[in-house]
Amino acid sequence: QEELVESGGGLVQAGGSLTLSCTGERVRVVSNAMAWYRQVPGKERELVASIRDGGTRHYSDFAKARFTISRDYVNNVMSLQMNNLKPEDTGIYYCYSRSPWNDQYWGQGTQVTVSS
Repeated sequence: QEELVESGGGLVQAGGSLTLSCTGERVRVVSNAMAWYRQVPGKERELVASIRDGGTRHYSDFAKARFTISRDYVNNVMSLQMNNLKPEDTGIYYCYSRSPWNDQYWGQGTQVTVSS
């Protein structure tokens, strides 16, 4: 059983947008350091964006100016808003969380497909 669950993936045309969400019933995703990773065909899993417990955000180069990572403290949800999607963004997107004690959690992934 996955401790984090992603949702919001799907099929979108190039230039379109998707918003991914991540939550966990046993994991406080809003209080841990959290991140979105992705695995695209032919490549290893890579960091998309991260947000630390203090709120500091980091974006990989391909995500800058297009993606926004955020947290909903009330609903224990982390989101990734993806705008201006490109075909090369196609892949499986994973939610990740790390506690201050270095406990690590992963979601099952959600498929994002961008058509040209």
